[in-house]
Amino acid sequence: MTTLAPVSRRLRWAVTDGLTLVGRELGRLRQDPGELVAALVFPAIMVVLFGYVFGSAIQVPGGGDYREYLMPGLFSMVTFSALMGVMTRVAADASLGVMDRFRSMPMARLAVPFGQTGADSLVGLPLMAVMVGAGLLVGWRPHLGLVPTLQAFLLMAVLRYALSWVGVYVGLAVRNEQVVAQLVPLFLPFTMVSNSFVPTDGMPGWLRFLADWNPVSALTAASRELFGNPGAPSGDPVWPLAHPVATVLLWSAALLVVFVPLSLRAYGRRGR
Repeated sequence: MTTLAPVSRRLRWAVTDGLTLVGRELGRLRQDPGELVAALVFPAIMVVLFGYVFGSAIQVPGGGDYREYLMPGLFSMVTFSALMGVMTRVAADASLGVMDRFRSMPMARLAVPFGQTGADSLVGLPLMAVMVGAGLLVGWRPHLGLVPTLQAFLLMAVLRYALSWVGVYVGLAVRNEQVVAQLVPLFLPFTMVSNSFVPTDGMPGWLRFLADWNPVSALTAASRELFGNPGAPSGDPVWPLAHPVATVLLWSAALLVVFVPLSLRAYGRRGR
């Protein structure tokens, strides 16, 4: 009992400090609403661009409407944006000395990374809502009922949270906002080299291997399966696409196991 009490106090301390920093991040968005507006407009533009400009030139495997095939891929793309957004904000705080200030304050070590990842999870809700609204306007529908639909969005939230920890680590490791801004385009191929926008069947063997084992492809395939949208893999799919829900959960667990301790260690180091 005496051993558990200090642990419980430290845990409450970390949660309280983390929630305070979640409020800080959300308050920063209120002070700079342009950032949030741009993030909300981008998904709608992607729906129109890919759904209407490129949609007529792409054949959906097994037939079906391309916009219904596309929407799960765009949901996955928005999910993956957590990595880029968090690493940019963390690098900005590190380069301005905010992280050093936090280290000098009597707050839990876990609080700052927890605040960044928690705030991103909340910011992701309106982004996903805008994407859902845009999808409904262009004809996308979930066909399997409420429970599978909620399961799909919960799966996206889990992977988004795991990816946000990758963003925390990269931002702390780089510690330079300008360098991170230059790195952002390098992460875009992860969303493009996948089954999000086109089937992987026509890709060269080596590229198809990368696409099939990409977590973005697994999330897209899982979403199509849970929404009842067209685009089920043909032939004998590789294990990640044959079991996409399990693959997303495994990817999420692996990212958290690796990047939570790495992020805490990086945060614990003082900048030189």
